[in-house]
Order: sequence, then structure tokens, then C-alpha cells
Amino acid sequence: MKPIELDEIDRHILVELQRDGRITNVELARRVGISAPPCLRRVRRLEELGIIEGFYADIVPSRLGWSITFYVLIGLVSQKSTVLEAFENEVGSWPETRECHMIRGGEDFLLRLIARDADHQNQLTRNLIDNQYVARVQTFQTIRTSCDRSGVPLTE
Repeated sequence: MKPIELDEIDRHILVELQRDGRITNVELARRVGISAPPCLRRVRRLEELGIIEGFYADIVPSRLGWSITFYVLIGLVSQKSTVLEAFENEVGSWPETRECHMIRGGEDFLLRLIARDADHQNQLTRNLIDNQYVARVQTFQTIRTSCDRSGVPLTE
């Protein structure tokens, strides 16, 4: 997919929205140097182009009892599209699944999951091991996260 060309104002809008998704349209317009109506039109256009997918609160999982974040490398029994899709649909339906990536270079998928405690993590791991489409499971529990950014680098 070819990247969408943006002008300086659109990039500045994205920079400000990545910094603060709760910013009002009036304040956003002030920061980027245009009036509110064209600013709102630009934001809506960025949404229509699929550059902005939505706005959300960045919640700290541990503050709500989700104390474990772990990654899982998954090797499937087959790379047939029906197997890939069935696996993606199943793990994608789990509320603990935060990310599911089909990957290249050894295994088939990389998952990021959250769990309330070690027993919960073990149950999720067991669910993966027992999955009919899974041949290999390798888990990695995070110890500390020193960098966790959303969005993309944008120049102003």
C-alpha cells in the first residue's frame, strides 16, 4: 500500500492528536494555526482516509489487576489459509489477546496477552498448547517495559 501524502498542517494535526487525543477541536486548530471548521474537516478527512482509526483511553493494565504481560510465539500445524484464519479468529476472540501478528521468520504468529496472575497465564498457555491448530508454543513474560509507544514518528 502506497503511503498517503500529507501536507504540513495534516502532519501537525496528527502530532497533536498523538500527544493528546482528548484535545478540543478549538485548541487543536489553535495549535496548528488554522480556524476550527477547516481543522475539523481535516480531522474527518484523516479518519475517512483510514489514517486515524479512533480515539481511546490508554489504560494501565496493572492498575486494574492485569499484572502480567507476556508474548507467545506460535507455530501452527499448517499454513493453509483455513488453519491460519481459524487460529486468528479463535485467539482474536479472547479478551486477554492484545495483539496478534502473523510473522515471517521461523514461527507463524506472535501474540501479546495479558493475565491477572500466574495461574491465569498458565491457563492461557494451556489453551494455546491444546489448540488443534498449534504445533509449538514458546512464551516470554515481560519483566519491565522501558518503552511503549503508540502511533508513528511524525515531523512537524
